[in-house]
Amino acid sequence: MRRSTLSTFLGLSLAATAGLAGCNNREISEVVPNQDKEEFKDIPVQLNRDIDILFVIDNSGSMEEEQISLAANFPNFINVLETIEGGLPNVHMGVVSTDMGAGPFNISNCSGNGDGGQLQTQARVAGCSPPTGAYISDISDGAGGRTTNYSGSLADTFSCIARLGTNGCGFEQPLESMRQALNGSNSFNNGFIRDSAYLAVIFIADEDDCSTRDNQMFDTSQNSTSDPLGPLSSFRCYEFGVDCETGNDDPRAPGPRTGCFPREDSPYMYGVQEYVDFLKSVKDDDSLIIVGEIVGNIDPVTVGVDPERPQNPALVPSCQSGAGKADPAVRLQFLGQQFPNRNAFTTICNENLSDALTVIAELLKEAIGNPCIQGLLREPIECVVADVQNPGEDDQIEDILPECNAEEDLDTTNAPNSTNIPCWHLSVDAASCADTPTNRTLLIERAGASVPTGTHVQARCVTCVDGNEDGVCDDEQM
Repeated sequence: MRRSTLSTFLGLSLAATAGLAGCNNREISEVVPNQDKEEFKDIPVQLNRDIDILFVIDNSGSMEEEQISLAANFPNFINVLETIEGGLPNVHMGVVSTDMGAGPFNISNCSGNGDGGQLQTQARVAGCSPPTGAYISDISDGAGGRTTNYSGSLADTFSCIARLGTNGCGFEQPLESMRQALNGSNSFNNGFIRDSAYLAVIFIADEDDCSTRDNQMFDTSQNSTSDPLGPLSSFRCYEFGVDCETGNDDPRAPGPRTGCFPREDSPYMYGVQEYVDFLKSVKDDDSLIIVGEIVGNIDPVTVGVDPERPQNPALVPSCQSGAGKADPAVRLQFLGQQFPNRNAFTTICNENLSDALTVIAELLKEAIGNPCIQGLLREPIECVVADVQNPGEDDQIEDILPECNAEEDLDTTNAPNSTNIPCWHLSVDAASCADTPTNRTLLIERAGASVPTGTHVQARCVTCVDGNEDGVCDDEQM
């Protein structure tokens, strides 16, 4: 049986409160569907605290500043993970490069199959200590301590192996490197993936994907605009890997392009959908897969000329900052978009990667289960909360939970003396919800009762578009 959905229930519930808090001549039910006025939470009742995180890092010649920023700001990533309920989850953390070589062709820094998707464990910073295995492992020992395969801090160990340098192949193949890292073909990587764990793949690159099925793509004998492959440059990756709805029919002709998307019929390159299908095949449950991207903005896409060789075509960077510039990542962003609610895109064209790493860490926190209310709640609080079995499936079942009927003290997480358990209430948790406007967390009181395996708590709460400096909803914005 499929019961009333949360969104329907919330709309009916809030319709009865028309005119609440100064929304003149406008029902709350009219504005609830807008995402900036409704917060949705999806929290597994039994938290899965295992997560395998694969960083796919561009190691071509233009990535020095970005790698330095990644290493310097990585503690921000860890800081967010430590605010997950129960503290730092059980993590496996691995690093691969984007270098898959260029086959038999003699191209500088592009030797054979490159790194082949093998996890990188070499110490890259003088005096640092890498993990003792193929990846970083940091697991709870069940007694309040941690079992690790490294010395020092987690952030320092990651920085030790993540600064891959800039001698990698300039035809970056992050998607193929990801596949080779995860498909079990490389015994060196064994043990990194755990069947029941979340899998997060995080791409960090300043050029788009160039994953190639036919190494003739790198034929060095063709090196002019009159050749079928064109000049030997990464522009080939755009020409044979991307299509656009509007623009010049000649992919090498200068000018803007719009509506660009991955090419699925390329004679040389893999279609991105193939990698989407592969990544989904790694887990029985798609919701366990998370994709983060710190890459170039997808727009604008403009074909210009190579400043060093004006006779050759080149992509115009879609963004740039003092820390560098980047080409539009059409193929990489398409991959991430196929994992809705489990994808975070951030631009690599920031002065540093602090905000980008924080955004992706927050996504991981949400996926594992984050009961903190991120938005500014309208007063009086209007939420609908339910236990949901088989979320997202045709046989989804929702049991709407009442708000706890006992008067509560927001400064304590003790269960209120309610008579309508199971029920929900909000409490202040300044430590775990420090970066939220109200520091409130959602609690479910069950008096020790169990729920079916796989049950999720789903909640929808009405929030403000904006608030004033006192943390009160600004009704002028409603």
